Amino acid sequence: MTSVLVLAGGLSHEREVSVRSGRRLAEALRSKGFQVKIADLDRHLLGTVDALQPDLVWPTLHGSPGENGSLRDVLQHLGLAFVGPRGPSSRMAWDKPVAKALVARAGVATPAHVAVAHSTFRQIGAGAVLERLARDLGLPLAVKPARGGSALGFHVARTATELGAALVDAYAYDDLALVEHVVEGTEVSVTVIEQADGELRALPPVEICPVDGVFDYDHMYNAGETEYFTPARLSPEATEASLQAALTAHRVLDHRHLSRTDLIVDADGTPWFLECSVSPGLTETSQVPLAIAGAGLQAADVYADLVERVIAEHRTARDDA
Repeated sequence: MTSVLVLAGGLSHEREVSVRSGRRLAEALRSKGFQVKIADLDRHLLGTVDALQPDLVWPTLHGSPGENGSLRDVLQHLGLAFVGPRGPSSRMAWDKPVAKALVARAGVATPAHVAVAHSTFRQIGAGAVLERLARDLGLPLAVKPARGGSALGFHVARTATELGAALVDAYAYDDLALVEHVVEGTEVSVTVIEQADGELRALPPVEICPVDGVFDYDHMYNAGETEYFTPARLSPEATEASLQAALTAHRVLDHRHLSRTDLIVDADGTPWFLECSVSPGLTETSQVPLAIAGAGLQAADVYADLVERVIAEHRTARDDA
């Protein structure tokens, strides 16, 4: 029986979401006949790996423990097959300003933005920084930690005063904040999966409609706080442009197996790149399962196919080494 070790939990602000993602994934894989164990990211992990000798590791760790690349470096050093990008690729996507620069260079639009370090914010004067950001980028502005997920520390600032408060909150999660102009339009996410033949498939865009207009942590993970439409209510041209933007981001950021790209589609149908998740959520309110269902697929089948594909890919690479 194929054994899978699901990693969930970890010491981050997103621990609860990670646990829920891991539990849902484990249930799906068990329904397909896999032997699945869930392990936390703690001092017992390497002992668990040695005892279980899993055929595959699937990290569902959100936040820095699972997305900053360090854990994936360890998994690769141990010679383990695992789902998702390798360490260096994870670091590119995890750092939002870096990801934006790379995706923009590939021709995908991204909102005007600037990364502001906490030390810079203090040293050159908060008032001057706030005034220049509001003037040069144009209000409203979206503020978020430059490295983080699940919309923790995310705010939309419509005044300079709100901008200051938003930056202070973002700095509680990271010492670098990303401030970007808010592009008005339809917020969507596009899931990309690698199929058995190695080809990439972009699933139907999921349209995100929070009840009060701000897709923050509470709206992301609390049932009833956000309405989703799959496929998104876009024109055929805007839909195709969104799929191509997500495929470009997946390739440019060197993702593997599974990714989720977040976009804003403006009134002209142009998709604007926001970010690309290293370890997308798999909870009951997450967009990846919604996209899978919107494509007429079963999540358990998609996850099982990925497991088999990654194991086969790993064995081929090992035999060729």
